[in-house]
Amino acid sequence: MSPKPTPPQPWLSVKRLFLIVVTALVGLVLVQSLLNSWNEPQVANQLQLYQTDLLLEGSAWQGEGLPEDQWPIVREGLLGQDPVGTAKTQYETVRQDAAETMSRWSEPEAPGATGSLGPDTLANGTNAGKPLSRRLQTAISQQGALIDQLDIRLGLMEAYQGDTQSALDRWLQVRDSNTTPAPLMRTADTLIRLWQDQPPQPEDEAWLQQSLDGWFEYRALDQLYTIEGLEEARSQLQAQEQATARTKLLKLALVGILPAIGAAIGVGLILWLLAQRVIRGNQSLLRQNASQGWAIPWTAETIWQVLIVGFFFVGQIVLPLVLGSLGIASANLDSRSRAVFSLVYYLLMAAGGLGVLWWSIRAYSPIPTDMFRLKPSSRGLLWGIGGYFVALPLMFGVALINQQIWQGQGGSNPLLQTVLEEQDPVALVVFFLTAAIAAPLFEEVLFRGFLLPSLTKYMSVGWSIVLSSLIFATAHLSLSEVLPLTLLGAILGFVYTRSRNLLSPMVLHSAWNSVTMVGLFILGG
Repeated sequence: MSPKPTPPQPWLSVKRLFLIVVTALVGLVLVQSLLNSWNEPQVANQLQLYQTDLLLEGSAWQGEGLPEDQWPIVREGLLGQDPVGTAKTQYETVRQDAAETMSRWSEPEAPGATGSLGPDTLANGTNAGKPLSRRLQTAISQQGALIDQLDIRLGLMEAYQGDTQSALDRWLQVRDSNTTPAPLMRTADTLIRLWQDQPPQPEDEAWLQQSLDGWFEYRALDQLYTIEGLEEARSQLQAQEQATARTKLLKLALVGILPAIGAAIGVGLILWLLAQRVIRGNQSLLRQNASQGWAIPWTAETIWQVLIVGFFFVGQIVLPLVLGSLGIASANLDSRSRAVFSLVYYLLMAAGGLGVLWWSIRAYSPIPTDMFRLKPSSRGLLWGIGGYFVALPLMFGVALINQQIWQGQGGSNPLLQTVLEEQDPVALVVFFLTAAIAAPLFEEVLFRGFLLPSLTKYMSVGWSIVLSSLIFATAHLSLSEVLPLTLLGAILGFVYTRSRNLLSPMVLHSAWNSVTMVGLFILGG
């Protein structure tokens, strides 16, 4: 007589229903976040402009202390033959991208159209009349202000090149626009008067020092002192610019040359690994543990539960709702409090995610010995460092492809822009701790320590790396970051499956975030 089937347990049905509802809710939030990022600008364009500004400021140095025959060679190697022309081209490219974004979302109504869409609705044909999200409103407003800022700076470069009329035309357009912020309008008006050789007003010097910076401030003040006949002030300004230029050249070398050296090391490592693969076959490092999965006792439902509830539901829905109900929002905080808020928010999200992870797998104790293996070792460290250098050239290549795909759109991690503009050293240290320590620890435990091995129960190691990397990239909620972060996740997964030590992807992840943050500190500082 066959045994009677075990009746379904009611709590299991309730649990699965809960998971289905939460998954649907999380799916809506993810799709909405990704769609919102569709037309948001990337921070990459502004990063390029910060580097361009270093180029301009460094171009003022006359090579003091270097032999006269060596300085032209060093100058051309660091700055190129025409640094101002190169900078102008870069600024015009960014301005064009910003103008295209504005035209897509806020172009005027077609001739003959009736009614008004209003300031808070989309105005293009496909989405006409749809309300703007607050996030998109902010993005459009920022793009408009960015275009005005770029025109002011492009005008200063044109004036420096002797094309005064083009500069005046740009500044007149900024000054006479109905949407230009008042500070930018005042700056444009000041520059117009100076380049029309009108007598400066008493507050012009202080305003230019406040509203401009770097190479652009020096050019405006030089014109002001020339009109006023203040030759001593001009000499002091030029001496100050020379001293600043040396520092900027060092920064330019750090953010430009050092990554190139790292990428060259990475190319060498890739070639060596490929050669070793050909020579040693399955005994090579690339094939080490290549097909060896993990003995996973839990089911796909546990994977689903940890990922959806522990990461997305807690981090993207529960925490924002709880903090919002308490009236806590980063937008209302000063810079230090905003940095602490970001760290605390991340720690709370990590605690929630790891708590759900522990609760979900506790019934399968003892956990397989090779799960969540974190062992300090030189081998694990080398895998992490080597993976970082290998990632450099690959990520640079994907970044070029990604730029062609998105053309400066697709959104970015908001933390990048915040750090780029931050000047408070304490806040920068807190942001660094968040990105370089908290994020690698939590994300590697979840995505490489749990998700990747769990997927090997149902698919090959290679496909587990691919799927876990795609989920890792999507979790960052920016369309433009999906491709590069999928590649980074794949490298992290590859390093972990070969080393079988979470130390390796943690080191790689921390190195990547640390160098990125230091680069932002240098550019923004």
